[in-house]
Amino acid sequence: MIRRILQLFLILNLIFPLGSQGQEILQWGGPERSGVFRETNLMKSWPESGPSLLWEYDNIGNGYGSPVITKKNIFVNGEIDTVSYLFALDLQGKFLWKAKIGKEWILNYPGSRSTPTVVDDLVYATTGMGQVGCLDTQTGKERWSVNMMTDFHGPVPRFGFSESVLVDGNTVYCSPGSPDTNVVALDRFTGKIIWICKGTSEMTAYCSPMLISLSQRNILVTFSKTTLLGIDTKDGKLLWSYKQEGQDIDCQVNTPIFENGFIYFVAGNGNGAVKLKLSDDGTQITEVWKNGRCDNLMGGFIKVNDHIYTSGYEKRQYYVVETNTGAIVDSVKFDRGTINYADGMLYLYNEKGQVGLFRPNGPKMEQVSSFRLTRGTKAHFSHPVICNGILYIRHGRSVMAYGVKKGLKE
Repeated sequence: MIRRILQLFLILNLIFPLGSQGQEILQWGGPERSGVFRETNLMKSWPESGPSLLWEYDNIGNGYGSPVITKKNIFVNGEIDTVSYLFALDLQGKFLWKAKIGKEWILNYPGSRSTPTVVDDLVYATTGMGQVGCLDTQTGKERWSVNMMTDFHGPVPRFGFSESVLVDGNTVYCSPGSPDTNVVALDRFTGKIIWICKGTSEMTAYCSPMLISLSQRNILVTFSKTTLLGIDTKDGKLLWSYKQEGQDIDCQVNTPIFENGFIYFVAGNGNGAVKLKLSDDGTQITEVWKNGRCDNLMGGFIKVNDHIYTSGYEKRQYYVVETNTGAIVDSVKFDRGTINYADGMLYLYNEKGQVGLFRPNGPKMEQVSSFRLTRGTKAHFSHPVICNGILYIRHGRSVMAYGVKKGLKE
């Protein structure tokens, strides 16, 4: 009888997960914020002209943040006349509504810089001037709003606030970067402070945080100006930090990755690619290796088995790094840019507007197909999104949807 009750409990847990594990969080970089998208049955090569363009919406304002795709809608930030708006489109690219969030960044590279985070019926959006808004996904009506400069005393970074906030359970995390309110945890329904972490009292970086879930604790991992931080999500205690080396190293952008007890990050300013060992209880880190030649600034990186695939920065090419030793084992000429992964393939989008499909083959990157983007405006900085067989690319004022699923028709 007891055995049957336990079996029933396990089945119910699978059907109705407990706590925050049951949340559907749609966010920056896919489910784990790692640039990996859980897709299947995608094309393994493209026509010479590229995959079919299904639709384009070309009036979302200036910006570089990626769209986020839900079961019904597409949400993306854009700047129009110095104001940041959250745009809602349907899945066919038709405009539904836009909602004002606050003042947007209009200095160097003007436009929105972050990706919205959607949890159930709420969407969280950030502007380059530090406004964090919580809005209703159906109407765009504001539920609450805080400003990282005026409410939390955060100094504005030289390229504007760029963090895509992280949500876990009933908590949303953001990084104002002030000495007294360096990283904060807020109630995601009200915006009220749950805890404050002073970090190392540095200005914030441009990194979107990630979460490590251990048996003993959950750890929020993010960058301040020069330092990687590990913070206990229960009370905001700073567990450990890792200082970058060098000068003028304030552009820590890429979200780290955690896998099998190790933290990996790649930075264009500082130590380059780094592997750290996290203790079993999450309270300590130990450096395993670092490779300063692998210097991706903001294009992200992908780990597949024992290799990291990422762009360089000083040298405008892509690298393959062996994760056991940190050695660069291959380089590919495709200009620098972003990288994502889905269904066994790498998706590259470089700063010259080329989109490439590559096969990760251990220490090699094998180019299969490519096409050039001819739509959109300004710099090619946004990270593409792959969802339900569609490759979404934001280029300035345009969002484009390309069919990359096998047998997908226009």
